[in-house]
Formats: sequence, structure tokens, C-alpha cells
Amino acid sequence: MTVRRGLEMLERVVVDEAVRELRPDFAVLVMTAEGLANGPGDQESEGWLAEAAGKADAGDPHVEAWRDAYRAFGAKPQRTRPSVDALLRRSGALPSINKVVDAYNAVSVEYALPIGGEDLDAYQGAARLVRATGDEPFDVVAGGEPAVEHPNAGEVVWRDDAGVTCRRWNWRQCVRTRLTETTKNGLFLLERLEPYPLDRLAEAGDRLAGRLRVIAPDVRIASRLIGGR
Repeated sequence: MTVRRGLEMLERVVVDEAVRELRPDFAVLVMTAEGLANGPGDQESEGWLAEAAGKADAGDPHVEAWRDAYRAFGAKPQRTRPSVDALLRRSGALPSINKVVDAYNAVSVEYALPIGGEDLDAYQGAARLVRATGDEPFDVVAGGEPAVEHPNAGEVVWRDDAGVTCRRWNWRQCVRTRLTETTKNGLFLLERLEPYPLDRLAEAGDRLAGRLRVIAPDVRIASRLIGGR
């Protein structure tokens, strides 16, 4: 029997002990979606963004929890904002990217929850949340050309065998694994800190899964919760 790549990834995702020591309250709902039929943003996906903007709460305690987490590993959240902070500040004017990105951005805004969306097929090995050594490559585009940066030593990053996939926990994703209109299989990371309720995290996961099924009715979705107390 062939093991689906998504299920294999779910089994292998790791949150390193050094990250757990930094924030024992961290939990991540990892979701895979295989068989996506992505495409340009449309009236429906733009409607999701508009609906979420009407529910946005920049004062949600979860935003400050993430600012504290950034300070704990030496980042300045006023300069490099946690993704949920940045999204909520722009919630009334979020551009449509593509249907799947619109779906998870809308859920992120509505639930005040950092969500990363990645192309599962671009991963090399398992997704791992670690504290960086500072030598890992991070693929970006600078001045219109491909370039490589490196995280700061001690920075919390998501990575795979090829390098960093997201810097400063959930601040900035790399080019290599970004979710595009041609993505067929996705990996989503829904990240929570206390005092955010675990049942609200599960509800956000259900909302995202529902939106993905609207986009691709035959999509195969699986999930795993890592951490939480």
C-alpha cells in the first residue's frame, strides 16, 4: 500500500525541545490537504476576506502572546511582526492572492491565529520547528532576483532538510515552498499560544478544512495536534 505523502508528513513533523523550553504552551495544528484545485482569487474567496475583516479584533490577547514569544528569542515584534499581527493590521485591505491563500488568510484574521500555508510537494524531508544555528539557507527574492539569507542564531524557525521554510516562527515564508496557483498538495500550520483555547484552534481548523473543500470538493484532509496543555 502506498503511504500518502500528507500522512507521512503528519507523522514526522517535530517541535524541537529547545522551542518547547522557550514556550511550553505552544501547540500547532498541522493539516495536510491533498488534491487541491487552486486558482486565481475569485468573488467567493474575496468574500471570505471581506467577511473576516468584519470580525477582526486586533486587541485579541493572542496577538500580545505572540509579541511576547518573539521577544523571548530576541526579535523585535514592532519591526518584524508576527503574521497574525501584520494581517490584522491590514485586515480591511488584504489583497486576494489565490483561492487557497485567501482561504487561510481569512481564517487567520477571523480567528486571530497565525496560519502558514505551504506547498507540500516542495518540502524535502519533514517540517521541523527549531532554534536556528544561523547557518541555514533561507530562499528569498531580492531586487527581483533569487537570493539566500540566513536566520539569526537562536531564532525560532520552521525548516526542512533543504533549509529554512519560515523565519521568526511565522514572520516570513521562503520562496521555495510558497503556495501558488499550481499547488496540488498543501501543508498548513495553525499555531497557538496560551491563553488561546484549544477548542478554538480546532474550530479554526474545521473552518479552514471547510473552505478548502469548497475550493476542491475531493480534497483529502488530515490533521494532527502537536503540543498543548
